[in-house]
Amino acid sequence: MGKKRVISVDLDSGLYSEFIEKITGLAKARLSSYVCVANVHMIMETWQNSDFAAVVNNADIVTPDGMPLVKSLKLLHGVKQERVAGMDLMPDLIAEAEMQGLSVFFYGSTDDVLDRVSRKINTEHPEVIIAGTYSPPFRVLNEEEERVVIEKINTSGANIVMVALGCPKQELWMARHKGKINAVMIGLGGAFPVYAGIQSRAPEWMQSCSLEWLYRLRQEPRRLFIRYFVTNTLFMVLLVREVVVAKVGNLLRKEKPPKN
Repeated sequence: MGKKRVISVDLDSGLYSEFIEKITGLAKARLSSYVCVANVHMIMETWQNSDFAAVVNNADIVTPDGMPLVKSLKLLHGVKQERVAGMDLMPDLIAEAEMQGLSVFFYGSTDDVLDRVSRKINTEHPEVIIAGTYSPPFRVLNEEEERVVIEKINTSGANIVMVALGCPKQELWMARHKGKINAVMIGLGGAFPVYAGIQSRAPEWMQSCSLEWLYRLRQEPRRLFIRYFVTNTLFMVLLVREVVVAKVGNLLRKEKPPKN
């Protein structure tokens, strides 16, 4: 696995299986660490905010979620990359946890979603150890509440903490708790309701054709309209600019006469 920059984020590249292996390795060691699952929205948040860019780029792993980032890696760096999406990582890591005897803690979302996630796991993966669940209030926790949450997670023995607060809140939360929570934390955002069966995922043909955004837009038009039609357009402008700069740079290097 290696790092490749797309606009403002250093994405990890490698086989999907390597991402699973590295995350489970951090989990088994209970190493305080965090994983960002990057999509276009996250890229643009980092482009607009250098402090947030530092949070994402300081993550132990940054996965390329979404076909636009996969294609960006090919255009900018010639890397043929598999998509490493949160909606795939969540079920695969749960299955891996069952096989390797790892415990999982779920932080974020709502009590209803967490209950549905737990029931599905108990049905499909009965050997998985659910270390605990916690749905935080819609406000900033005070210092004492933060301390209680950290103690709750650490005493649970969790190897993996799956976090669903939405971008950028979940990434900021994970970065703030690195060195405090003794587990690998992974921000999965919208994967929770999909795994719980509350929302459906786009068919595979739409995913492979980079049309999953259209499927999600149909499900949540009010929330996602601006993100997809403004944020994604800006992303494409920045990407084209980077591709042009890279190609001009390559041409100049080829035309530069060798030194005597």
